[in-house]
Amino acid sequence: MTVPEFSRPVRVDTLGPEPRMLKIEAEAAERQALARRFDLVGIDRLTAQAALVRKAADIVASGRVTARVTQTCVASGEPVDADIDAALEIVFRPQPGDLKGEEEIELSGSELDVVFYDGAAIDLGEAAAETLFLSLDPYPRSAEAAAALEAAGVKSEEEAGPFGALAALRDRMKKE
Repeated sequence: MTVPEFSRPVRVDTLGPEPRMLKIEAEAAERQALARRFDLVGIDRLTAQAALVRKAADIVASGRVTARVTQTCVASGEPVDADIDAALEIVFRPQPGDLKGEEEIELSGSELDVVFYDGAAIDLGEAAAETLFLSLDPYPRSAEAAAALEAAGVKSEEEAGPFGALAALRDRMKKE
C-alpha cells in the first residue's frame, strides 16, 4: 500500500465521544505531490480543520478544507487561480471483516461520505486531499477563455442551441 502525499494519521484509540479539534496543513513538498496527482499547476495553500468524534466504531469528522490552487483553463491553457472553501463531513467506518477479495459494498444515499479504514488509525490528511479534489472546478476558465473558444470556432450555448438556430434563420431572412 502506498502512503498518500498528505498523510496525517490519527489513532482511533485517542478519540472519544467529546470532539477532538485538529488543524492540519500541507507542507510545500506535499502540496507539490498533490498538484501532480490532481493535475494542477500548483497548490499554494492547503489546510483542514476538523472536529473528530468517536461514535461506537465510527469516527465522524466535521470541519472545513481551505486551499489556494492554480488550475489550467480548459479553453486557453492559461493558469486560473481559485480559492477553495469546502465542508469536510466524513464518517470513517471500520472495514467490514467478512469481505472476500474485491467484493463490492453497497452504500445507501446517506452513506456516500463513508470512508472505510482498517487498522488503528484514520487518515485525516488524505480525507482533506480528497475533499479538495472533489471541490475543484472541473472546467476552469480564464478571462481569455471566451476569445480562445471563439477563435477556435466553438459556438456558445446560445448560438448552438435551438434558439440560436432560430435567431440565425431570422437574421438570414432579414438579409433576403
